[in-house]
Amino acid sequence: MRRLPTLLLYLLLLPLAALAAAPPLMLAGQWHDGPDVSRYWVSEKLDGVRARWDGQALWTRAGHRIDAPDGFTRGWPRQPLDGELWAGRGRFDQASATVRQHPPDAGGWRNLRFMVFDLPTHAGTFDQRLAALRVLVARAASPTLELIPQRRIADTAALHRHLAATAQDGGEGLMLHHQDNRYLAGRSDGLLKLKPWDDAEARVVAHLPGKGKYAGLLGALLVERADGARFRIGSGFKDAQRMAPPPIGSMVTYRYNGLTSNGLPRFARFLRVRDETPSADGR
Repeated sequence: MRRLPTLLLYLLLLPLAALAAAPPLMLAGQWHDGPDVSRYWVSEKLDGVRARWDGQALWTRAGHRIDAPDGFTRGWPRQPLDGELWAGRGRFDQASATVRQHPPDAGGWRNLRFMVFDLPTHAGTFDQRLAALRVLVARAASPTLELIPQRRIADTAALHRHLAATAQDGGEGLMLHHQDNRYLAGRSDGLLKLKPWDDAEARVVAHLPGKGKYAGLLGALLVERADGARFRIGSGFKDAQRMAPPPIGSMVTYRYNGLTSNGLPRFARFLRVRDETPSADGR
């Protein structure tokens, strides 16, 4: 009998109480040089699992309750928090697997921290929300709750130097949050991301068989963008992912280097299954 994919089996076993409407999260646009960088707070873009704390429980961006172990959220503020469950640079797969585990693996959760970057229900500017977050996180004094460091950068040249240094150290990129921006659900011009490469998301529509050393394994994914364009992603996979590829219908994040004359991504490379399971690249 064919086995159900692990994620599908997990979702089927979830109690109905663990499903809810997707939380209204603010999403990032793309940074393009031009605005006054000094009016933005800059932080590292973490490769973690986007999550929202509602004051009592953690939820994924799709509205699935996260089964955190007893004690992980002890002492956290009652106010909603927006952040990433993070295991460290280059450890997205570890963080994602831990978050999906049911019942939770206490050992895996010991490697996670909830890195907070916003206060969704606070009506003030980002300057004001950041000041309030510093107080809340300090007051909680929790080893599992941490505020993502925010810094000011003087100009565009300094911003790109900081991006290069972050990438060299294994970081994924930068987030820029305008000091006057209010928290509103959906894509925001006041929250922007900057990476050393382009990335995007597409839905898996087919598994294409491998050849040569990949015979019997995944050779490439056939994926479809939101505009209906289809293309292949054949690189960036680990051996385990070629043996158990992302399910058809799942969303994946890929890197690419600009577009071809036909408007398709150039040198598309698999990055991860979107962290919806849970934007991976939610921000």
